[in-house]
Amino acid sequence: MDVFEAIKGRRSIRAFQDKDVPDQLVNRIIEAAQDAPSAGNLQARDFIIIRDKKIKRQLSEAAWGQYFIEEAPVVIVVCANGNRSERRYGLRGRNLYCLMDAAAAVQNLMLAAYALGLGTCWVGAFQDEKVMEILDIPEGIKPIAIIPVGYPGENPPSPSRLPLEQVVYREKYKPKLKQRVFPLP
Repeated sequence: MDVFEAIKGRRSIRAFQDKDVPDQLVNRIIEAAQDAPSAGNLQARDFIIIRDKKIKRQLSEAAWGQYFIEEAPVVIVVCANGNRSERRYGLRGRNLYCLMDAAAAVQNLMLAAYALGLGTCWVGAFQDEKVMEILDIPEGIKPIAIIPVGYPGENPPSPSRLPLEQVVYREKYKPKLKQRVFPLP
């Protein structure tokens, strides 16, 4: 699959078929995530793969009742490893670079999953402390995304995007005076 096709075709999937995802495919999407760029090549991100129904239920509850999470056969929690990044970059590494590393990995993970016929959704709305407690995540490691993974049970339409002239500036940041406010779904 062409990368531009994957970027245009990928959707946030919140309904999944009752069909298992083989470990081989999970490993491929984790490998793609790990191939994402990272500050200083420190790869300051970690991945927790969850199949246990009880843990998926707890994560759904920690995500303020987003119960589609537990419907996915696999859930991957992507964490920013501030400890790893801080060793070289200090507080900027702990507070920024590790988040960027993890976010780049999430994007690769979701595109790879789509290319393999799987659906994902980037869930960022959750209670950090509860997720850390559920998954025994230590201090210095921050969960940034809960990614349910499975065969799509829906085919959502393409979301609207702001026109480029509203988000692209040349040479300096000079917003137009009357920008249209992007409507929330």
